[in-house]
Amino acid sequence: MYIKETHSTNALLREILRRENLPEGFVVRTDFQTAGKGQVGNSWESEAGKNLLFSMVLFPWHIDITEQFIVSQMISLAIVKALSRFSTGFTIKWPNDIYYGDKKIAGILIENSLQNGKIKSMVIGVGLNVNQKTFISNAPNPVSLRQVTKKHHSRKPILEDICKNMSVLYHSSDFEKIRREYMSVLYRNDGFYPFRAEGEVFDARISDIATDGRMHLELRNGELREFYFKEVEYLVG
Repeated sequence: MYIKETHSTNALLREILRRENLPEGFVVRTDFQTAGKGQVGNSWESEAGKNLLFSMVLFPWHIDITEQFIVSQMISLAIVKALSRFSTGFTIKWPNDIYYGDKKIAGILIENSLQNGKIKSMVIGVGLNVNQKTFISNAPNPVSLRQVTKKHHSRKPILEDICKNMSVLYHSSDFEKIRREYMSVLYRNDGFYPFRAEGEVFDARISDIATDGRMHLELRNGELREFYFKEVEYLVG
């Protein structure tokens, strides 16, 4: 479903979902969001008609609520696989930002509806910078596919590629393979880097990502620490 402008594709899809029975994988895309959001209420800058803004609904009854982070890993991988047709160097910055080098090219916002201890529905919102040439907000490190490749790109084929990749991953029963793939393209997965938690700065390497999404870090002295999203931050120079 295409709509030229909306407040938020996630909000619009949730509204439609309350009124109608939608098929799994149903997608809403737009050219412009008046109230697009990122994680924890952050705004998402996107010039009208330049980027890929869409939301997808899933009904993952087959995925245990304790393993719901696997869907975040799936959509992250689906985007990286689609972008990798254009260039190398795309990674997933835990938990689900898509990076090129040290710059953010895509963000993902997942909102769940629960029923009887199970995931009733999952709305996945994606903002992918495709053809925007300049960014004017105070976002610290945005980049677009056009800036990476120096070429203009048609947005619809990229969306189709992401949806195809997501379908393959979503219908896979090999979650361990998906987790290994996720780890293999994780941002800064190749050594020790600076992190900050509770005001403390320390060097650590990513040793694992748990099934519930916790990041396991190993400090230089061998100490192991575990963090949920927003409990720790990467220090990007």
